[in-house]
Amino acid sequence: MVTLEEAQSILKSHVKRIDDTEECGLIESLGRITGEGLAARTDQPPFPRSPLDGYAVYAQDTYGASKDGPAKLKVAGELLAGDRAVHDLCPGQAVRIMTGAPLPPGADAVVRQEDTDYGEEQVRIRRSVKPYENYCFQGEDFKAGDMLIQAGETMDTARVALAACMGYDKIMVRKRPKIALLTTGSELRGPGEILKQGEVYDANRYLVEARLREWGIVPSYTGTVEDDVRKAAGCLAHLCREADLVITTGGVSVGKKDIMHEVVRRLFAARLFWRVKLKPGSPAMASLYKDTLIISLSGNPFGAAAGMELLVRPVLHHMTGDRRLKTVRMPGVMEEDFPKGGGLRRFVRASFRSGKVSIPSGSHSSGALRSMKDCNCLIDIPADSQGLCKGDSVWVMRL
Repeated sequence: MVTLEEAQSILKSHVKRIDDTEECGLIESLGRITGEGLAARTDQPPFPRSPLDGYAVYAQDTYGASKDGPAKLKVAGELLAGDRAVHDLCPGQAVRIMTGAPLPPGADAVVRQEDTDYGEEQVRIRRSVKPYENYCFQGEDFKAGDMLIQAGETMDTARVALAACMGYDKIMVRKRPKIALLTTGSELRGPGEILKQGEVYDANRYLVEARLREWGIVPSYTGTVEDDVRKAAGCLAHLCREADLVITTGGVSVGKKDIMHEVVRRLFAARLFWRVKLKPGSPAMASLYKDTLIISLSGNPFGAAAGMELLVRPVLHHMTGDRRLKTVRMPGVMEEDFPKGGGLRRFVRASFRSGKVSIPSGSHSSGALRSMKDCNCLIDIPADSQGLCKGDSVWVMRL
């Protein structure tokens, strides 16, 4: 058996970081990792503009204006968003202007239309403005050449909008890893099928694929194979030719149907480790077939779920550099007792809120799924623990 940290180190040493890039449409880049930095192509705004509807003026023409003594200016024209400001503003004049329109040369302020009589030929201004009041300067958001998005950042809504504002319709992003998923078990049936005696629904396939998709990774293949060494070996060999990583569930313990040991031998694959010093998911195994890493997780649903967080997630973080996949550990305080101890290090499903850690009701066996439903963390309980008491300090891993 190896420790969790030893297993993680072994796995990371047998996968390569994916730095290859590909071009991607801007909206399709959502959730992707940037492959290069994005610099502004123009100033933003690209010209001085009005932030509101009103009148562009010389500020000094409004000095002393009030409701009882309004300043009277000649309206020399109108500018809408998208218009070109080609005529200079002369003293004693105002230009009717709408939000986003370019300010005419010479104007140094905008009077809100609410502070006027909305005049069309002559406008009465009932409030004075200071120079550059209600005035958006060219480049006040960013300047041409500013590096606004760095390589390695995750494109989210704000970054997509920012890239569009910079004029990008396509960007370079890192290629996603090709992940194949294979669940093993002759007893497995897909949801929607009629179960016969002894059969169960294949929850693991959906558990693992759903978690990968939550991490922004769409598996290149998902499938199920029966407990047949020859068929399983053939399927794995085929998947390893295309995938960067293959994840399997089931067949790694010591029963008659735990075929993955024989599958690895049949493929002449190198077994990197088998069994990790933790619960659940202790019988996890890792092997290498023609430079493709295979991580074989427990067939018990919570064992597979824990293996995804403890073994697969760090590997994917190492492969992609995606900061969202970095494991986050936080201190917490138990809100209740958890008397179950044990010799092995244990990870227990729990809920973390405002520093408080609570245990969901229901079964905590490796085969139970119901109590996972409202969990958002795993409690890391050290080896040889006598259990936890209310008020104990613990470390949790956020999910």
